[in-house]
Amino acid sequence: MSTLTFLERCWYYLNLGIIQGLTEFLPISSTAHLKVLPILLGWQDPGVSVIASLQLGSIIAVITYFRTDLFTISRGISKALFHNRRNDTSFKLALSIFVGTLPIVFFGMFIKIFWTGYEVSIVRSIPSIALVSILMSLLMLLAELLGKRSRTLDDIKISDGLFIGLSQSLALIPGVSRSGITITTALMTGWERQSAAKLTFLLGIPAITLSGIVELKGAIGSFTFGELIPLVLGICSSAVFSFLSIDFLIKFLQKQSMMIFITYRFFFGILLLAWFYHHS
Repeated sequence: MSTLTFLERCWYYLNLGIIQGLTEFLPISSTAHLKVLPILLGWQDPGVSVIASLQLGSIIAVITYFRTDLFTISRGISKALFHNRRNDTSFKLALSIFVGTLPIVFFGMFIKIFWTGYEVSIVRSIPSIALVSILMSLLMLLAELLGKRSRTLDDIKISDGLFIGLSQSLALIPGVSRSGITITTALMTGWERQSAAKLTFLLGIPAITLSGIVELKGAIGSFTFGELIPLVLGICSSAVFSFLSIDFLIKFLQKQSMMIFITYRFFFGILLLAWFYHHS
């Protein structure tokens, strides 16, 4: 990034923020697109820290979009603590989100501490991302075909949070997609599409927040003031386009299946493999 001018850095981070915003909540993997598209366009790989920092824009968007739901959840926690109403749906949802966050925090910290070569490992390579994308398209297809789609948030159990949270930790593998794997898991366990998406977004709030804060702290220490301004610009563009993508997916899944995303992920993986072997 040191070879870029200030305006070029602003343009670079602005576009990264747009990519992050459009792909974070759609089931197509933001990490994969932030890794792959810069390479295809001849840009520099932004790296894990920048990608996680851009996620702060996404968390601003999801908190803003679901502010009413979060207020209801906080009231449910208050009722459980002070009025002993532990069967309240909002409280059970809060517990499920908490329990569901633990696996990805544990595995994320494990990678951060013990896998020092993660950022340049094979799991972040183009062939790996392509194969994972193809595999995910097949899993999403199975979920669409086999899911009963009868459960809603009113049916939430703590075990749902743990099971879907365990699947969420697979999103640490580039190409999986956090929303993709959690929606897929929810559909396979009988959730309707819209409720599955909503649970996915709420479940992702703690995970994305913690990841973004940890990585942003490290990024700030390595950036000059002039480099922080483009990063903030990227976070702002990420917030705007994340909000738009959340709204789109929630409304889309009210009437449509995930077939458009399944098809996209399959051919995205195929084309990536073809591009890689053509240029290798």
